[in-house]
Amino acid sequence: MKIYKYNWLIIGLIGLFMLTNCSEDNLVRPPEDALTDVDFYKTNEEVLAATAPLYSRMWFDYNDKASYSIGDLRSGIMMAPWNSREFGAFNANGDNSEVIAGWNAFFTVVQQSNLAIRNINTYATEAVSDDIKKMAIAEARFMRACAYRNLVLAWGPVPIITDNIEIMNSTDIRRNTATSIWRFLTSEMRSIAEDLPDQPYATGRITRYSAEGMLARFYLSRAGAEAVGGERNQMYLDSAKYYAQHVIENSGKSLMEDYRSLFLFPYDNNNESLFELQWVYSNAWGPSNSAPAYLAYSSDIGNGDGWGGAYGASWYVISQYEGINPIGTTGDTIKGATLDTRLYNTFMLPGAHYPEITQDYTTDDGTVGQRECIYPNNTSDASFACTKKYIVGKAVDVGGEASSQHYPNNTYMLRLAELYLIYAEATLGNNEQSSDATALDYVNTIRRRAGLNNLANDAGTGDRSYFTADDIFKERTLEFAMESMFMYDLSNIFYYDKARALSILNNQDRGLFAIYPDVFPDPNSWTFVKTSWHTERSINATEGNFYLPIPTADLGGMPSLSEDPVDYYSSN
Repeated sequence: MKIYKYNWLIIGLIGLFMLTNCSEDNLVRPPEDALTDVDFYKTNEEVLAATAPLYSRMWFDYNDKASYSIGDLRSGIMMAPWNSREFGAFNANGDNSEVIAGWNAFFTVVQQSNLAIRNINTYATEAVSDDIKKMAIAEARFMRACAYRNLVLAWGPVPIITDNIEIMNSTDIRRNTATSIWRFLTSEMRSIAEDLPDQPYATGRITRYSAEGMLARFYLSRAGAEAVGGERNQMYLDSAKYYAQHVIENSGKSLMEDYRSLFLFPYDNNNESLFELQWVYSNAWGPSNSAPAYLAYSSDIGNGDGWGGAYGASWYVISQYEGINPIGTTGDTIKGATLDTRLYNTFMLPGAHYPEITQDYTTDDGTVGQRECIYPNNTSDASFACTKKYIVGKAVDVGGEASSQHYPNNTYMLRLAELYLIYAEATLGNNEQSSDATALDYVNTIRRRAGLNNLANDAGTGDRSYFTADDIFKERTLEFAMESMFMYDLSNIFYYDKARALSILNNQDRGLFAIYPDVFPDPNSWTFVKTSWHTERSINATEGNFYLPIPTADLGGMPSLSEDPVDYYSSN
């Protein structure tokens, strides 16, 4: 599997650098030296090499830091009291580096997808089979649609661009309304699904079920975007349910047996995964996963990197885990332990053991030794539950395939667990609760996989016969924490219930706290105490700052982006 992944991805990256120079003007201008290379699209292999970088390099600047900045830090899953403070404090402006990186990365995906579609249609020879041509174009359209999904949820109305060459001299590009973007995306993805194979052409490439899974996700968003009076559109809820069920029942995919295995290297392209960014170890800048370098708590478990010591779980997310409960009446202390394995495999707590990760440590005689990772105990009044998810350790832990800022492990973009929860949410729809047996079982299946019991009845004496919107929201929060998902979930809520989305954000505690294990190592429980001197504990999210700002440079170069958005279909 690893060799196969290297073959098609590395060949594709070589093809990319032969054909393009990745212009910095990502919104409009295509890479000029890629426009006339008519000799590259002669065979099936060359056509597929043209779309291979869309699985990795084109997403690099998003995956690097912007992904968790947008999805987890801004949303309140992650705490960063010093670095990236303005991002987590909800006051990032158009000159913020991660605002720029995310925006540019998504429009790079759009740009390169558009270029691949144009070049395949224009230059593919008769030696290229119709099936390969159709699949490659579908791959490019899929990536473009995924980039636009993230753009519209993070920035609100944005311009739909399907051909950069046609507009390369334009100076008056307008944004499109969110409702017309979702209409475009659902229409696109329905067509894309028809052109993709049921089984991957090569390990890691997308399939019909990848597209149908995205359709379920897109229709759930569209149902909210076209809500009336706070009621989501029932037709689109039904469509989300239909596609989620079709993927669950027909894709051949299944949940991994335990949550830990989802992030235990090598987990790439496992049977729960529907779409991943495909990273490979390389000394070059771009093909490898750089995110672990910024999230690992220390160089003790890194490879000359490990700069995530001042990032960690927020008070808000720690308090969501069952078994960790308030102590006293002030609200300043929570204590306990949880059976939920998602906590220990998303964040590290003092004394927790991670045998898959090698840790440098200082022995009693002052020399440095190595052992399995035992997360350190910081006894000060400010400490961090740093990130575990996606942290794979030293080179020795991944077969030698890691070095500073270069890691081989993939990034999940869609997995089957989300389809379980989409089915349940779409089934619930606009109701306060649902007793649908299939949907309830899907929610409980996610819980049981995490080591929890089924939802309990009010008396705590047995299983509950229904589930609520809060149940689904909590499971999504914990299932996908540190997978760059939570802010997009809040954006979906914002479409049809602005007050609820803003209330969730404004009632989060984002301040410092200390973590005290009852014993160290091998603790049985932890006490979490808010740091008394740290007063910056909340944010002020409003309708005016909910979406990220368009980068200042793009607004300066294209002032029309500040004008009111227009319907895509009425303006084309």
